[in-house]
Amino acid sequence: MIALAGAGLLVLSACAGGSGGSKSNNAAPSLPKIPMASSVGAGEGELDLVNWAGYAEDGTNDKTVDWVHPFEKETGCKVNSKIGNTSDEMVTLMKSGQYDGVSASGDATLRLVYGGLVAPVNTSLVPNYATIQDFLKNRSWNSVSNQMYGIPHGWGANLLMYNTKTVSPAPTSWSVVFDANSPYKGKVTAYDSPIYIADAALYLMRHQPDLKITNPYALDTKQLDAAVQLLKTQRTLVGEYWADYTKEVQGFESGNSVLGTTWQVIANLVTSDKKGPVAAIVPSEGVTGWSDTWMVAAHAKHPNCMYKWMNWITSPTVNAQVAEWFGEAPAQKLACDHTADKAFCTTYHAADKAYSDAIYYWTTPTTHCLDGRGNICTDYATWTQDWTAVKG
Repeated sequence: MIALAGAGLLVLSACAGGSGGSKSNNAAPSLPKIPMASSVGAGEGELDLVNWAGYAEDGTNDKTVDWVHPFEKETGCKVNSKIGNTSDEMVTLMKSGQYDGVSASGDATLRLVYGGLVAPVNTSLVPNYATIQDFLKNRSWNSVSNQMYGIPHGWGANLLMYNTKTVSPAPTSWSVVFDANSPYKGKVTAYDSPIYIADAALYLMRHQPDLKITNPYALDTKQLDAAVQLLKTQRTLVGEYWADYTKEVQGFESGNSVLGTTWQVIANLVTSDKKGPVAAIVPSEGVTGWSDTWMVAAHAKHPNCMYKWMNWITSPTVNAQVAEWFGEAPAQKLACDHTADKAFCTTYHAADKAYSDAIYYWTTPTTHCLDGRGNICTDYATWTQDWTAVKG
């Protein structure tokens, strides 16, 4: 790994926060003025992380899968990992002030940024950032006004998976999971999160153009109501919702589920167990997806160790290890030279910019519309309330 520059304690410099003095209805919300690191020095000896399961493996789950202990040996930073089971849980944990960083998905990132819970990231202090895929940089879920608030880690699409023996003809549209007359009533599965509202909105973008939805995460009240109504219709079709991907694997293997939203890793697991057979596709309407970002806590107690971790976890060899273990496309373009499965990056479209650009990545809904219409959109809190109403 390229050595981090700098010596001594981490030095902070003021980062320009806020979006100007305008108070018009179209003004973007002001950013909390959180300082940004200007250099990285010796590690503080500890590192407290909130992360998705599989992102900080230390050999406990599989003795051959361990990139934490080599990091500790390299840097002297002892890693304390806290699993966040959902994005909502991760945001809550970060509010405690007990953690130095988090592996946040796009449905959490802007909540963390505008909540003053994370600091802007000085990418020049993370040498491996230089070879992160360019199509993952300066995006709406990991940056504000071209200022990065984290380091991209890995990404994937929310695909449509179906049992190839049971579902016929082979679907080409999301209509099989949204149409009230779907013949697979009770056998449909869907992702259990308020952010799933965006999947309904994406479907409506293609099938109800009169709603004028241009971004599935930028919904005014009328557009949100339409998406929620579609999800309430879908509720009569859904046999079970899943948040833990192992639950969906079990659902398909038992036959309780025959089609629904999935990740590539789930399709791989079902297929590899030979209890499918399943196929996973990008339907005609397109897909949502996720791109995870390592973010630094606004008041991290161990900021030097966190910067060292962000460089370590995105180094080619380690990012390849994480991607293969978790089942996602690595953000580090050089990682593809280090995967054990030489076809891995092809399977996950890791270097395919066109494939990535077609994904509507999870982005936190805010009242300030992400499509530029001003402060007329619904925020994540409203989505959460509506999702509760959908689930009943």
